[in-house]
Amino acid sequence: MSTTLDLEYPFTGRWLTQNSPANRVPSHGTPRYASSFAIDFVPVDESGHSAAVTLASLLRPEPAVRFPGFGRLVLSPVDGVVVAVYAAETDHAAFRGLPSIGYALTQARRAAAGWRALAGNHVMIRTGGGNVVALCHLQQDSVPVEVGQRVKVGEPLGACGNTGNSTEPHLHVQALSSVDVMSASAVPITLRGGLPRNGEVVTAG
Repeated sequence: MSTTLDLEYPFTGRWLTQNSPANRVPSHGTPRYASSFAIDFVPVDESGHSAAVTLASLLRPEPAVRFPGFGRLVLSPVDGVVVAVYAAETDHAAFRGLPSIGYALTQARRAAAGWRALAGNHVMIRTGGGNVVALCHLQQDSVPVEVGQRVKVGEPLGACGNTGNSTEPHLHVQALSSVDVMSASAVPITLRGGLPRNGEVVTAG
């Protein structure tokens, strides 16, 4: 298996980088679930912003459809074979401001429920080198591929959603040594040979 797995960007358009392993490892504050080198991307508009923050958004949950990236196409970052698909979870509201505090208090419960509760709807692809790439938080019922299907770079895998451990629509990407998340090791990744840092807006396509 490769020491570092180089991926294509799994989207087109403009996306804001968060929780990048270019800034720290483990990137999400924990090595659990082989997530040490995971990275998040938030779809943004042409000005580089997600949904505007209003007084209402600071006080109560917001519909996921209010965000510019909800439903934006997610593409395969590798050639490989689909080894896992889950797409039945309902997209939940987004949480910013005060609602995010209450949501954070429920994170331990999701973590105790296992990786699927954190990942939400997802697709996992095994590469020719044996590593597995996971793309998570996809929109409910948006996944057109199935287990055993061979996919190519750039092939549609689903849509950006707000499922699993997610406060607003975004895409979580990680690579691991096997499809068994509980026993797998985290695999370092690059994207087109590099890694964007937190706060960097990536334009792909």
